[in-house]
Amino acid sequence: MRMTEKPSHFVFVLLHNFSLLSFSSALECLRIANRMAGRQIFTWEVQSETGDTVTCSAGTIFASETRLGELSRDDTVVICAGLNVQEATTKPVLNWLRREARKGLRIGGLCTGAYTLACAGLLDGKRATIHWENHDSFAEEFEDVKLTKSVFTVDGLRMTTAGGTSSIDLMLKLIADQHGEELANSVADQLIYSSIRTDQDTQRLSVPTRIGVRHPKLSQVIQMMERHIEEPISPAVLARDVGMSTRQLERLFRRYLNRSPKRYYMELRLQKARNLLMQTDMSVINVALACGFSSPSHFSKCYRAQYETTPYRERGSHAARLSV
Repeated sequence: MRMTEKPSHFVFVLLHNFSLLSFSSALECLRIANRMAGRQIFTWEVQSETGDTVTCSAGTIFASETRLGELSRDDTVVICAGLNVQEATTKPVLNWLRREARKGLRIGGLCTGAYTLACAGLLDGKRATIHWENHDSFAEEFEDVKLTKSVFTVDGLRMTTAGGTSSIDLMLKLIADQHGEELANSVADQLIYSSIRTDQDTQRLSVPTRIGVRHPKLSQVIQMMERHIEEPISPAVLARDVGMSTRQLERLFRRYLNRSPKRYYMELRLQKARNLLMQTDMSVINVALACGFSSPSHFSKCYRAQYETTPYRERGSHAARLSV
């Protein structure tokens, strides 16, 4: 970069209940880059829908510098979201995003910010990622988006991250693209960030790491279960596909996970169902079908046994909590 070149300008838009870690990680990368470069190569400002204060998911209140307004085509917009992103994604925010996107701006979403971008139609036909907890509901709602499990994605003028420290990985890539790998590595060193991830890295731990068991066939079966939630596979077929008997599979699950394959599979399906009930407007019947239950009554019975409430009450109590 020549000394006379204009600094790259970032506009961070804070939505209510945004993730503080995602926002601060991104901002710190830019601040440290300026320091390590010895000059101002990045500038930024913080905006909110109305220009008022915004509360992050940790409860801390932040002041914004201004309300949403006209931007320059060279600006980069970063939507900072977190919990209850559906409530925070308002019509004024969506209208503003669509208008600014028509100028050809680069626009990104941190944590659950991908939801806001998708609602605005800015991710149609593009690769994107979102926090793993919101993955199932996002996939159901936005079929035109090529959802990945990467820690971050960059597809043309659209950028998304999975939340947490993945903001660092995205910013280090942007710094490297604009100012070289050496500066990006210097920023990572200042952050004591020893393992820079790329968009090829996935956001969740591997199955063996997650369950604390390193048994190849067990991991294989669990991966198959996770890929086939809507149309569950029988234990007999799962066992056959990994080259063992159903009885051997039963013993394997009992030994390492203290439950049967059927019970473990049911828990996976019910966890997805709970996510969909909390994060989407899908009908209870459609949630049941998406999680492999052909009968709503059977779904309700299984859900109650697991969570001590019915799907309808779960959704009602969640809506009541959001309205407080």
